[in-house]
Amino acid sequence: MKKSEAQNNLEKIVSLAKRRGFVFPSSEIYGGFPAVYDFGPYGVELANNIKKEWWRAMTQLRDDVVGLDSAIFMNPKIWEASGHVKGFSDPLTECRKCHSRLRLDALLEEAGIFADEKMTEDEINQIFEDNKQKIKCPSCGAQDFTPGKKFNLLVQSNLGNFTGDWSKEPTYLRGETCQGIYVNFKNVVDTARVKIPFGIAQIGKAFRNEITARQFVFRTREFEQMEMQYFVKPGDDMAYFEKWRETRFNFYLDLGIAPENLKWHKHENLVFYAQEAYDIEYNFPFGFKELEGVHARGNYDLTQHSKFSGQDLNYLDPNTNEKFIPHVVETSAGVGRTFLAVFCEAYQEEAVGEEMRTVLRLAPKLAPVKIAVFPLLKNKPELVAKAREIFDDLKKDWRSEFDDNGNIGKRYRRQDEIGTPYCLTVDFDTLENGEVTVRDRDTMKQERIKINDLRKFFQEKI
Repeated sequence: MKKSEAQNNLEKIVSLAKRRGFVFPSSEIYGGFPAVYDFGPYGVELANNIKKEWWRAMTQLRDDVVGLDSAIFMNPKIWEASGHVKGFSDPLTECRKCHSRLRLDALLEEAGIFADEKMTEDEINQIFEDNKQKIKCPSCGAQDFTPGKKFNLLVQSNLGNFTGDWSKEPTYLRGETCQGIYVNFKNVVDTARVKIPFGIAQIGKAFRNEITARQFVFRTREFEQMEMQYFVKPGDDMAYFEKWRETRFNFYLDLGIAPENLKWHKHENLVFYAQEAYDIEYNFPFGFKELEGVHARGNYDLTQHSKFSGQDLNYLDPNTNEKFIPHVVETSAGVGRTFLAVFCEAYQEEAVGEEMRTVLRLAPKLAPVKIAVFPLLKNKPELVAKAREIFDDLKKDWRSEFDDNGNIGKRYRRQDEIGTPYCLTVDFDTLENGEVTVRDRDTMKQERIKINDLRKFFQEKI
C-alpha cells in the first residue's frame, strides 16, 4: 500500500502525538531539553505493548532465548574493551556564521554524498573539502564550516568519582545494552542450563551524546533498546544469521506494518570483526531509515572482554568437550523507532460524509486502549451505573477507558485518534434488553451485543 500524503507529514504526526498524550517534549515547562522526549499516558501504553510483543516473540515463544536486565552503570573498562572509548564517535563540524554544531557525515548525506562512519578525520574532511560547494547549513544557509573532528558519543558521569577529575576516573552511562549481555555470558551459562546455540535478550535504556538529534523520536539522546545476542558455534554464524533475518522481518509484519514499507539495507563497509550486517529499514515520513539491525559479529565481543577482564569466556561443549569462544548473531531494535514506525503506519485521515476524521489503525494488541465504554448520557444515573458496571468487569482483562464527556460523535473521534479498536455504548434499551452497541474503529459499523456475550466477543476480536 502506497503511503498517503497524511502519513508522510511528520508535523501532523508530531501534533497528534502531543495533543493526544502520546509523546511530550521533555522538561517542556522549562523550555524543553533537546532530543529528549517523555511518553505520555497513551504513549507509555503503546510503548509497553511494543515491548511486550517483542519480549513474547523473543523469549516466551522460544526455548532457546533467556532474558536479562543488566545495570545502566558498568565498570568503565567494559567500554575500553568494547572499543567505545576510542572508536565510538561521529564527525563534528560547526557553522562559522550561526555556530550550529552539526554532524559532518549527515550534511554530506543530505547533499547525496556518502561518507562511511569508519573513515578517518582526514578522509572525511577531504570528501567535505571536495564537495563544500554543495553543502549548506540547515539553520542559516551559510557554507562556511570548521574542519570535522571526531566527537565521542559516550555520556560521562561522575558516579563514584570523588576526585572531580573525570579524565582520570571516567564513568559512563551505557552507550548500548548489548555489553551488559556479553559480560554476563558466563553467569547465564552457569545458572540457566542453556546450551549453544542460545540467545540472551534485554530491553533497557541507552544514552548517546548525539551531535544532531532530530526527526522526533527517531534519533534521541536517551532511548530504549530491544537487543538479543545469539551465541553460536564458530562456522554456524551465517546459517543462524539468515534465520534471524527472516524472523525479525516477520515480526514487523505481525505488528501491522505493510511489507512494501519495509526493505533490507546491506552494509557494504563492515567493521573489521563483522561477517555480515543488514538493516531493516522503514519508510518514515523522511524516507527509508534504519528500524533494526541484524549483525553477524563474530567472536570479537567475548574475546575482548576475556582479554580485558582476565576471565575465561570459552564455552565447553558438553557433548564434544570442545572449548571455543562463541560467535554472535545480534538483533538490535529501538523502542522509539518502532513506536514511530507503528504510529506512522497506523495514522490515517479520511472523509466521513462532509467531515474528516483522523484515526490510528493500530493492531488491537498494540492499541493503548482496547475498549472504551460510554453511557449515552452522563446525567442519567442509571445509564452511568450500568456503564460503570460493564467497564469495571472488562478492565480486568483488557485496558479499557470510561468516557462520558461530550456527545457520542465527539467521543468516537477522540477514541479514533488514540487508536481504540472498539467503543461500547450503554443506552436506555440496554436497561430493557441487556444489549449494548459496539462500534468498530476501522469500519465504523455498529452491532448490538448481549452483555453476557461481551467477553467472548472481545476475546475473539482482540
